[in-house]
Amino acid sequence: MKNYLMTITEVTNKATRKAFLDTARYIYRNDPNWICPLDNDVEAVFDPQKNVFHQFGKVTRWILTDDAGQPAGRVAAFINNKKAHNNPQPTGGMGFFECIDDEKAAFMLFDTAKNWLAQNGMQAMDGPINFGENDTFWGLLIEGFVPQSYGMNYNPPYYKKFFDDYGFVTQYEQITNHVDAHKPFPERFTKIAKWVMQKPGYEFKHLDASKIDQFAADFMEIYNDAWQHFENFVPIQRATILETFRKMKAIMDPNLIWFAYVNGEPAAFVVILPDANQMIKTLNGKLDLIGKLKFLYRRWKGVNRMRAVVMGTKIKFQKHGLESAMFIKVKEYVLPLNRYDEMELSWVGDFNDKMLALHEAMGGTFGKKHATMRYIFK
Repeated sequence: MKNYLMTITEVTNKATRKAFLDTARYIYRNDPNWICPLDNDVEAVFDPQKNVFHQFGKVTRWILTDDAGQPAGRVAAFINNKKAHNNPQPTGGMGFFECIDDEKAAFMLFDTAKNWLAQNGMQAMDGPINFGENDTFWGLLIEGFVPQSYGMNYNPPYYKKFFDDYGFVTQYEQITNHVDAHKPFPERFTKIAKWVMQKPGYEFKHLDASKIDQFAADFMEIYNDAWQHFENFVPIQRATILETFRKMKAIMDPNLIWFAYVNGEPAAFVVILPDANQMIKTLNGKLDLIGKLKFLYRRWKGVNRMRAVVMGTKIKFQKHGLESAMFIKVKEYVLPLNRYDEMELSWVGDFNDKMLALHEAMGGTFGKKHATMRYIFK
């Protein structure tokens, strides 16, 4: 541990916002596995005009510098009032944590987040999580220290000891499995899917961007039914879905996003995206004119990995094999392209036995593991 003075500064202006972004670039400057998230994506989390969670919550963030003015770390803390009181104790969140390999620096950042949350009535904090949906910037990477797909947190292995030693306890682990896009699905999986696809009244449609409002309504109906019994579930709002679709528009392929209907009723969906990290990895977070040209070129050229971002099936249809049929539809589209080598099935909580069983049935193999942790204030 180094013996130097460190200074915590709240992010309140253009200079400190830049320093917050640059801290991550400094921490990972020698790590070839790290792909810098787009500055615009990070900043959107903290912008009330772009993140609907500001309507029912609050957020702040800090940077940490050493006595030479060099970046030492950063952290954000936030309160989502729709979720904070669903726990045995009022629980806030912390995230966007980055830190040099120094426990003193890490604990200063944790303390800063904890103190702000305590002053705002919280008695615990979950982390590292996002001030938003859990499909991006969520979880501590604890296995699989390889280049991550778009939206998936990456961090050095030494972070885990910081969290453990401070007193964080794992709430659940998020498992990501991989499927070889060139291999056929297991015979049983394919047999079930083909049978489901031929059942009367069963219909499968890929996303039609010209009817985005209807698909957003179907998504909300399915999602809010499918996830209603999971702990701390909060129904998703239409505005959140439309904002998510808007953000996906630049990279999404409508033929990778499928919906299932039973006698006209929305029943299930799967959202799969080309891995945008392969499009942005040379941009260093900057989507300026040159960055946009590079991004457009990479999108045109194509990437070789896709990521299943989110799935959902209404409870009454969860044993109908709809998921199998949708993945067969994806496979039928993908194989002739001869573009994708891998589909990432991310990330599924270790409590979600049905989804993990689906991964296994598809022939998925282990890829990586993140942890969502909680620290209860003393």
